[in-house]
Amino acid sequence: MAGLPLPARMFIPKRLSFRPADAPALLAGVIIAVPVISVLVAALFMGGGEAWQHIRDTLMVSYLGGTLGTLSMAAFFMLVFAVPAAWLVTMHDFPGRPVFEWLLILPLAAPGYVLAYAWGDLMGVGGPIQSALRDMTGWSARDYWFPSMRSMPGLAFVLASGLYPYVYLTARTAFVSQSICALEAARSLGASPLRSFWSVVLPSARPAIAAGLALALMETAADYGAAEYLGVPTLTFGIVRAWKSFGEPAAAARLAVILLVLVVGLLLAERWSRGRAGSQQSSTRWRAVSRTKLAGLPAFGAAMFCLVGFSIGFLVPVSRLLWRALEAREYVAPVGEALKNTLILAGAGAAFGFVLALVIALAGRGKGPAAAFARLTASSAYAIPGAVLALGALVVLGGLGLTLTGIVPVLALAWVYASRFTTTGAEPMVAALARAPASLGHAAESLGASPLRRAREVDLPIALSGASAGALILFVECLKELPATLMLRPFSWDTLAVRANAYASDERLAAAALPALLITVAGLVPVILLSWRLSHSRPGEHTHE
Repeated sequence: MAGLPLPARMFIPKRLSFRPADAPALLAGVIIAVPVISVLVAALFMGGGEAWQHIRDTLMVSYLGGTLGTLSMAAFFMLVFAVPAAWLVTMHDFPGRPVFEWLLILPLAAPGYVLAYAWGDLMGVGGPIQSALRDMTGWSARDYWFPSMRSMPGLAFVLASGLYPYVYLTARTAFVSQSICALEAARSLGASPLRSFWSVVLPSARPAIAAGLALALMETAADYGAAEYLGVPTLTFGIVRAWKSFGEPAAAARLAVILLVLVVGLLLAERWSRGRAGSQQSSTRWRAVSRTKLAGLPAFGAAMFCLVGFSIGFLVPVSRLLWRALEAREYVAPVGEALKNTLILAGAGAAFGFVLALVIALAGRGKGPAAAFARLTASSAYAIPGAVLALGALVVLGGLGLTLTGIVPVLALAWVYASRFTTTGAEPMVAALARAPASLGHAAESLGASPLRRAREVDLPIALSGASAGALILFVECLKELPATLMLRPFSWDTLAVRANAYASDERLAAAALPALLITVAGLVPVILLSWRLSHSRPGEHTHE
């Protein structure tokens, strides 16, 4: 979530040589990869039984249709809003633009299931909107048509409203980085602003936009909580149901493989678009972006467009949850136990992920196969749904004869959290290492320092300068994870995410509001950190008033 994951660069080293210093990176890569490998093994070699036959014959079409339909609609919703919003805040000056520039990122703080609870409550038959409509008209609920959130379009709308910042961020970065000379050349030839956008700007930014869209769609495919609450059958929903209702890990594994194929397709599209992004600027002249000042109706329209997007993705749902939380003060006490469990589990996952992230960041200095393997597995695992990784951990535990009792589920969850989110923790450390002068490493090598000593005395202090941001992002990502926690948590150990899901499933939205708000508040911290980093890293941007 908070911040885009590391690019999944795949390269083959010129010499495949293994050194003892590569062992930590190799071990980190294996730890991250094992859950996915175990799922593939279970799908290939374990019999699915009657549960798989039932799923294949009666539910498979709905699972596939729900997933593909939601992805298609969510992609449309995100593109329609995120790309114009990025263009407006980058290339135009209008009232509120500096504020909207970072406000439009805030929906990343709220998980999809939190937005689903709020919008489901707002738009439901008993919600304030339909109640007000009936009060004004005297109609009954059967006398009018009203869009239902408990549908595939409703799920796509909810997920798109929370995930569009992925597309917005990559589009904005592409617009800021482009040369303004090509755009001015098009205008000098008589092209209108709209035609210049479609013919010049959009083609050059398309690879970056496609990369952001691929990342957002990976998160959409991984969603469980929103799909379950809104009653839309998807592959992730089917995986959790196959495990919880049927108790058939093999059937769940086969569904997981289908979802993995879909996710790999999105990941390959993301890599391809990143490969294209490096050559999108054809002009040899570069000049920083200068914004066009809007006035009157266009300025008002631009501000309202951004305000509507921010309101749908953050302001309205969070305000509704806050209102509901104030109505349910009697539910504050039970949340305290869930908060303690959340801190324990998220802390364990963040600690494990931090160690793996540090190893991978330090390994990034090397060019060996172990470093490449560790970076590839970490960046790829981020795209894999938590339900798939949890299923892989269950298969491994079953093979070892272990059950979800005692300390085992805590360790299993820490493993799954780290497997999925390590790359988000490694990103700030890698960025810190990338900013360090190469002369430091060269000096250490010229003095005869071994690779291990250089890593300990030179690279490690530099990487730790970005450790606080990495640790924070890891902790919040673990805190928000729902499907893996549902499948692996210790008996009677409800986290904030699990408690909110349980209350919402029982239609007790007032009780679900407080844990959902706490999750959102925690998610705001890394999102604000991301916004601050972006605002201090715009190359050469200036504004002409």
